Order: sequence, then structure tokens, then C-alpha cells
Amino acid sequence: YEDEEIILVNKQPGLVVHPGFGNFDGTLLNAIAFHLRDNKDFDPNSSKVGLVHRIDKETSGLLLVAKTEYAKSYLGKQFSDKTTERRYHALVWGNLKDDEGTITGDQARDPADRMRFKVFEPGENPQAKHAVTHYKVIERFGYVTLVECRLETGRTHQIRVHMKHIGHPLFNDERYGGSAILKGTNSAYYKLFVKNCFYACPRQALHAKTLGFVHPKTGKQMDFESDLPDDFQKLIEMWREYAQQYLNL
Repeated sequence: YEDEEIILVNKQPGLVVHPGFGNFDGTLLNAIAFHLRDNKDFDPNSSKVGLVHRIDKETSGLLLVAKTEYAKSYLGKQFSDKTTERRYHALVWGNLKDDEGTITGDQARDPADRMRFKVFEPGENPQAKHAVTHYKVIERFGYVTLVECRLETGRTHQIRVHMKHIGHPLFNDERYGGSAILKGTNSAYYKLFVKNCFYACPRQALHAKTLGFVHPKTGKQMDFESDLPDDFQKLIEMWREYAQQYLNL
């Protein structure tokens, strides 16, 4: 979607969002800058316009871009005030005990690995930021579970960190331990099946499915929803077939 104030993108997995160390070009922001190359008011090097929020390189789904300074400020306040509606679909390891719940955990960078984040007890780490994720089970496949996660806050890696914290890392999330076989049997067939699942969806199984916000110019509520990409959909189909055939689910 695009109008005079905003662009809404359905990002494919594997695309870096913002230029940075090792990724100076070929990013989503580079593409947006090229798309708006005739717009004299859009400066891709200015923090006053551009990306309103971010999602990880290997996460797919909806991402909002502001074309004007007013839109960036107006939308940024909604994210800050937690009035936006953001829902993700994730496939996680294990069979969650409850059909729905809330994960509250202050998070900061993991001292043992600066590329990861972890949850700290209140007051344990002065750098830790408050984070809240609400989850709801969509479908159970015995050894993995498809869940919807609604963000109340938007910390870096939040869903990945929170699901890891409660013992259910995202499927094939290498950084947070989900790229090993964490549940299931020791049979050679099962190991081959999971390996094929990793091959079908070679990334963490996370998709930014819905995004809702108030438009900066019209003041109207806007709600968007994106389909699961092919790799994620294939992964779900594989697990559904396995669960029906071997686990009678």
C-alpha cells in the first residue's frame, strides 16, 4: 500500500531492512530510497523519515515506512504509546501447556553473546527494557505449535527472546537454539523429516502477519494483513501431515 504519507511493505525473508555493517546496499531502505528517488522531501539518510519500526532480516511480513517528517513523528508516537496492533505467526518447539498467555520479561543484550538478547529479573540489569508479549495457540502439531503473538512492546528480537525464555524457541531459530531437534523421537525417519523441514523453511519461522494503526493524515484506523509466505506455509503443511499420520492429531 502507498499514499502521500506512508508505504506499507510485505517484506520477504532474507532481506536486510536497514544498511549497516556488512550490509551497505541491497537493503529494504535502499529499495525504498530508489522507489522515492523523485521525491525531493524524502532523504534516506535522515532519521526524520523512513522506517517507523523494524523486523529481523529472516523475519517476513509487514513493515511501515513514513514518507514525510510528520508521518514519521505521528506514527512513531503510536508505536511508543503502544496503540498499534501488531500480530505475528510463529512456529515454536514443544507443545505449550496453555492455549494462551502473557510473557513479561525485561530484556537486554546477553553478556555471553552480544548478538543475542535475554530476559533478566527486575533490577538485575539496569540496561534491560520492559517487554510484554501475548500469545495464543493456533494449531498444535505435537512436537511443535503454531502460535499468534501480539506485541505490546517492540523490543529487538522480542518474540524470539520471550519464546526461548519460556522454553519454546522458534523453529529453526539458530541464534536462540531452535535449529536443533528439541522435541520428538530418536528415529532416523523423524530426524530426516525435521531436516527436510529446516530445508523447506531455512530461517526462524516468524511472520509479521497483521499491522493496525491510525493514518497520520486522515485520522482513520487502517488494518492490514499479509498471507504467510510460501516457505512458512510449506512448513506448516509438512508438520500438519506428520501430526495427522504419526501422532493421530
